[in-house]
Formats: sequence, C-alpha cells, structure tokens
Amino acid sequence: AAQRLKECIREVDTVARLGGDEFTIILGNLDNTFCVERIANEVLKKLAEPYQVTQKAVYISTSIGITLYPDDSQHIDTLLKNADQAMYAAKKEGRNRFHYFTASIHQHSLQRIQLINDLRGALQDQQFTLVYQPIVALHNSAICKAEALIRWQHPQRGLVSPLEFIHIAEEAGYIVGIGDWVFREAAKQLSQWRTNYDMNLNMSINTSPAQYQDKGDTMAQWASYLEELKLPGSAIVVEITEGMLMGSNADITEKLLSFRDKGIQVALDDFGTGYSSLSYLNKFDIDFIKIDQSFVRNLSAESSDLILCQAIIIMAHKLGLKVIAEGVETEAQRQLLIEANCDYGQGYLFSKPVSTEEFEGLMKTQALQM
Repeated sequence: AAQRLKECIREVDTVARLGGDEFTIILGNLDNTFCVERIANEVLKKLAEPYQVTQKAVYISTSIGITLYPDDSQHIDTLLKNADQAMYAAKKEGRNRFHYFTASIHQHSLQRIQLINDLRGALQDQQFTLVYQPIVALHNSAICKAEALIRWQHPQRGLVSPLEFIHIAEEAGYIVGIGDWVFREAAKQLSQWRTNYDMNLNMSINTSPAQYQDKGDTMAQWASYLEELKLPGSAIVVEITEGMLMGSNADITEKLLSFRDKGIQVALDDFGTGYSSLSYLNKFDIDFIKIDQSFVRNLSAESSDLILCQAIIIMAHKLGLKVIAEGVETEAQRQLLIEANCDYGQGYLFSKPVSTEEFEGLMKTQALQM
C-alpha cells in the first residue's frame, strides 16, 4: 500500500504511516489546489487494484479525508484531527471516496463526542425507555407479537432518535450494556402481559452485531433470565440483519446456534435490502423474514414491488419460514399482502410504537372484541 501511495505523488511530497491501516500524505508547495482531487482519485484507483496474498486476490476499500493549510488551520494537531474527521465522513458516505474537511463536519464531530459523553451515564440514570409496536396476523389484525423499540429521553435535548445514537453506542462500546437492558426490560414486560392478557404473545427484540462480537457472556445469561421469568425461549424473537449473517464469524455463529438450542426464535430484519443468501437462512435456522418497508411502501396491483413481495413470501414458505411485512400503512397494502399469503403485518395501519400503558389498552380492546 505504501509503495502504491508513493507512485501517486511527487518526490517533494511525503507519505507516512500513522499506525494500523492509516496513512498520511502531505502535499506541499502547491500553486493551487486543483491537483489535490486528481491525486486523491489516483490513490483510490491504485489502492483498489487487487493485492496478491498467498495465491489469493485481496481487495480493500479506501477512505480519504482532506484538509487545507492555512485555510482550515495553521496548527499541525488540528490539521490531523480535521483530516481524520473528513476521513470518517468519507467512510460514513460509503467508503472508496474522499471528503474535504468542512465546518459542518467539525460541528458534527463535536456533537458526536458530546453524545458519547452523555451516553456514558444514560443507562445508569435511567434515561432509556421502551415503546412497543404491535405485529398482527394479517387475516384478522389480531396482535400476536410486540416489537420492543428503545427511546432515549435526554435530560437537555429531549427525545433523541435511535438512528442518531445507536451507531454511536456501537462505536463507543456501550451497546452491549444497553442491549442487555433492552432484553431484560422487554422480557420482564412480556412476562406480565402473558399473565394478564395473552399467554401466546411474543416479543421481538432488536440486536446489534456488536453484541454478538462481544467476548463476554451477557447474551449467554439471557436463557437463565427467561427461566427466572418462567418464559419459554419461544416467547422471544431476536431480530438480526442480513449484513450480520453475511459477515458471520465463529462468535456470531455460536451465539445464534445457542439461541436455537434454547428455543429462542430469530427474525431476519429488512430482508431484501442487503446481500441475501438462501444458504444462510437454513444454516442458522431463521424463523421469520421481515420484508423491508421500502418494498411495502409503494405496493399496488401492477407494481414490481408486489412481484418481489410475492416471490419473497413463496420462497420463505417453501423454506418453512413465516413472513412479516413492515411499514403497512393502508388497507389496500394489507389486502394485497393477504392475497400474497403474507403471515404478519406491522405498521401505522395497525398502530405506531406506543407506551406500555397504550399497548395494554390495545390488548384490552382486542380481548373485548374476541
């Protein structure tokens, strides 16, 4: 990699390895900055070429952050931080690209650091809550499952979206503790609801790849906790992503198979948006496929989305899997999914995510109608 980088620059320029897989290029004595993008593109092109390692072709991705002296700063440490922040922005946009440092990137970095600091005490200070969205049987709209969804009630900022803080919690190493709290809180709530309303109610719980890669035994203790609550493993459905299956290692495989041994069910979330592989569906004994809402949103009788949904449902049923359609918002969508033999639906047509008390109200109303 170092040799290829040197081929992209002039003799008067500098290439240095900071550590790990990070390199820095210093382009000095420039009459103008037009050549910066040309060099950045050349670096991307060079590093994208395959590397021959023990008879195998290996490919890597590259992310480049660019900062300019003296426009962005006159201090070396600040320039390095600027370039690092811009590189992070390039990674976030999909890798294999470059990104210039901007004031907005700096502001975003400051906000990210503040969020990390705030997350440190959020769990201990009981700032997290759970809301629950019903998953219903499509043919009669009866509530069969609840999906537990985390919310962060920040003391100063108010409600912070999971889209904003979950990936930061993963990067900062807090997601294992947060995920464990979510599992235990949701399981405890399910125990109460099965006693008071419906003995067959299930709880779906989202999990992060970082939880499976953790070397601790947090997830291994979940089965014991279910036994304490007198809940069978089949009462719980853990949701995973396609990307996690495709990148599965020994740790992920071991934990997923241990769920199967305990009777805990597994749902593949956002199906169709990643890199699906049918072999993984059998290998890990997936129980449910969740069709991503991007396919459901534009459902119509003549749409290609309907054809895709029908194909997914037929395939899933052939493999012995049940199908949940996400993002169902209209009666027309529900009818089309029923005609396609979809098993379950989730979305605003039935209910938005609601508080514990509101979900109990939905359960009471359903009990009265039966």
